[in-house]
Amino acid sequence: MTEVGALTAVESARDTINAAIAEFRGSLAVVTSFQREGVIILDLVMKAAPRTPVITLDTGRLPHETFEIIGVLEARYGIAVERIEPDPAEASAMVGAHGLDLFRDGVPQRMLCCNVRKVRPLARRLAGTAAYLTGIRRGQNTERADVEIFDRTATPVRVSPLAAWAPEDVARYTLNHNLPEHPLYAKGYTSIGCEPCTRAIEAGEDERAGRWWWETDAAKECGLHFSPDGRAERTVDVLMRDVLQKAGPA
Repeated sequence: MTEVGALTAVESARDTINAAIAEFRGSLAVVTSFQREGVIILDLVMKAAPRTPVITLDTGRLPHETFEIIGVLEARYGIAVERIEPDPAEASAMVGAHGLDLFRDGVPQRMLCCNVRKVRPLARRLAGTAAYLTGIRRGQNTERADVEIFDRTATPVRVSPLAAWAPEDVARYTLNHNLPEHPLYAKGYTSIGCEPCTRAIEAGEDERAGRWWWETDAAKECGLHFSPDGRAERTVDVLMRDVLQKAGPA
């Protein structure tokens, strides 16, 4: 098992979660898409602070298997997962201007879709929230290699208790605690997001290779955790302004 200082991975994650609960008290949430890491965070948090809100992004493009795992987890923990949806006017304006599957047209268009369906809805929901917990690990890809456990440069503060975990730690905890798994893992998926933007991986590919696999010239991040490169950011900002103008006043 991975050790973090003198602590095991599980002990370190529990300490991180307890510290976050103590510091942020009633202004803390779990944000998850119910991949293995997110389910581990949920399990740890429900044991420590069962009234913590559990939030997921219902983008309008999720696979039906994601709703299956949500139902299983709601029954297991006796919770109601809060589903955050995109603004209907923004989504309609985006689709009207660029088409339903605009993400295939280029990195800026893909980032626009992520902004409308994920980034902006989450930002609205977390306004006034002090911090949120995620299942990000440094080993998932090179773009996440320097993820901090407490990222205080983010607003709200992003807390990643599993940042130092290895895949073996994830598998061990899942097995030892008999945690349910997203059904798409059994079909070869290792990173799960929106249905049209996620596929099973090939042998030898990294964990997130199944995300936006048609892209070859950009870091594969949706914008929830990392800023895009400068060029794409400027382009997506222009596209975003156009969408907001078409959507009208909030």
